[in-house]
Amino acid sequence: MAQNYNIGKVYTGKVTGIQTYGAFISLDHQTQGLVHISEIINGYVRDIRDYISVGQLVNVRVLSIDEMTGKISLSLKGASIDQGFNGEDNLKHAARLLRELKPDGFNTLHKKLNEWLHVEMKKENMTN
Repeated sequence: MAQNYNIGKVYTGKVTGIQTYGAFISLDHQTQGLVHISEIINGYVRDIRDYISVGQLVNVRVLSIDEMTGKISLSLKGASIDQGFNGEDNLKHAARLLRELKPDGFNTLHKKLNEWLHVEMKKENMTN
């Protein structure tokens, strides 16, 4: 029953079928949703079976519920997104991660290009 589920919430379901366009996920004995191929991962998916298989338990986020038909659209990649973050928190979190990864900040491509070329030229000279 679609009314037992809320848009934006994450639920655990079982993969019941895989087609070229998406995967069917059983949320309970009466309710099934579809994860479209574009909602499997961030990036290109050639074959959904490379990421999930029939019978597997997966966490999915409810993207939408069609009021007329009761069809539920689900996201596998969206299930891993932390719900607790909002716009400003996301920016603060991203800035913190960037500081941890690269304390001196970003260098423009123009500045880095000379460094990269120098490193590559050194590599070439070492192999010749």
